[in-house]
Amino acid sequence: MALKTMSIDKLMKLKDQVEAALSSKVTEQRRALESELSKLGRFQGGAGRGKSALGRGGARGAVAPKYRNPENPTETWAGRGLKPRWLTAAIKAGKEPDDFLIAGSRPSPKANGRKKGRKAK
Repeated sequence: MALKTMSIDKLMKLKDQVEAALSSKVTEQRRALESELSKLGRFQGGAGRGKSALGRGGARGAVAPKYRNPENPTETWAGRGLKPRWLTAAIKAGKEPDDFLIAGSRPSPKANGRKKGRKAK
């Protein structure tokens, strides 16, 4: 092909055809690779080996909620991570976190809300 002598319209059509061909080839190759990966996953013991199995930490699973917002009972908190806004606002208003405990749940064993760490020397 003599690209230098082609008109702009023909070059644009050729570009569109090349992009479409590349896109279909990439999609086809991706499907083939995903199929091979799924075969390997089944061969090596299945889907039990996710990202969390590879490194430290990761998802730990669901935890039963310990605290409930009395104004909106659908809002709960398990005591992990950041305090929700409704609980933070209630604490600033003078209430205690224990006021929002769900019956049958126990408060966090941390005395002052801090993690136990090494003692300072």
